[in-house]
Amino acid sequence: MHKLALFVLFATIQVVAADPRIGSWTLISAQSSIDPPNKLSITSQHGEVHVVISGERHLDFTAKVNGHDTSVKGNPAFDQIELHRIDKHAVEVKEKKDGAVVVTIRDKLSKNGNELTSTTLQKGHPDETTVWKRSGGKKSPNDLFAGEWTEDLSKSRMAQGLTLKIEAEGNDGVRFSGDFSYSARFDGKEYNLKNSRNDTVTLQLLDAHMVDAVYRRDNQITQQDRWVVSPDGAQMTLTTTGTLETGQHIKETLVFRKQ
Repeated sequence: MHKLALFVLFATIQVVAADPRIGSWTLISAQSSIDPPNKLSITSQHGEVHVVISGERHLDFTAKVNGHDTSVKGNPAFDQIELHRIDKHAVEVKEKKDGAVVVTIRDKLSKNGNELTSTTLQKGHPDETTVWKRSGGKKSPNDLFAGEWTEDLSKSRMAQGLTLKIEAEGNDGVRFSGDFSYSARFDGKEYNLKNSRNDTVTLQLLDAHMVDAVYRRDNQITQQDRWVVSPDGAQMTLTTTGTLETGQHIKETLVFRKQ
């Protein structure tokens, strides 16, 4: 089978979605209920997030964004924390003491990824708002997906020796080159393909590490892709399900390494 028929088919891999808040943040005192300047750092560590608040306030814990409790030591106000992802831009944090929720915090990322607003809700207290400005870290899929990628033949069942080139285009788009090419934004709209058996592609950003792509031919969906970049940005896994022009159904996974 021609490698185009295989490459045009990427799709679904189940992984823990990355926390949209990952990065470095500085408190905007003028927009916050809390006056002292603080810094916030959220990093990815083996499927968990490591959260550190430093400055006048200090907090340090590591937990999974999976809706389950994680023990937290060294803080008299709470001994457990629960992180729950609301959507691709928001995370809910519950601080618990002896199993009871004492504080709920809702973190929401702005559309451009540069501002994080935290709303703190506590029974018997007025709601507090804290606004953070991004000072570092990844905010765009362009940063992770852009580059030249070569197929890792040791990890791909169908070893085709494929090479991809993905370039950032604007604030939220990419220019993709492989056996076929296209320019598209992460907005769910259809964009035309060149040198492909399919007609259009739509890209939908799930988080900074994961993108869904849907390909159509003659207004019919022919394949559905998911691109997943590893936390360190060195590996990209493309898994696909789709239907060839012959009607044959294919599901395949390809692994690429950034050059």
